[in-house]
Amino acid sequence: MAIQNVGNLQQILNNYNAKDWAKSSEIETFNELETTGIGNGLSLEEPGNRKSFSELLASSITEVNGLQQEANKAIQNLATGKSKNLHETMLAVEKAEIAFKTMNQIRSKVIDAYKEVMRMQI
Repeated sequence: MAIQNVGNLQQILNNYNAKDWAKSSEIETFNELETTGIGNGLSLEEPGNRKSFSELLASSITEVNGLQQEANKAIQNLATGKSKNLHETMLAVEKAEIAFKTMNQIRSKVIDAYKEVMRMQI
């Protein structure tokens, strides 16, 4: 079944002359993104509605903490037999791990930026 899907995809690309798509300029691609609706869910916030950096950081930490708690609860439910779904448990654990690693990388970048600013001469 997967082979048929790949074949169908190849046929669709051939029908719509996909080779010409690659030749279009980046500006045309950007204009297409605006007209196709990609990114319509994103909106620029008004200056009065923006969160401060500390609020953004605090909300991100809260979200990561929530993911960690969900993963711990999923592990606990699996260990006690309340849940038999190993797949969802592993997804929760991996989601929490990725969020935590991302948070650590952001922390490292913020610290590096702070050190760089402190080294600047006035």
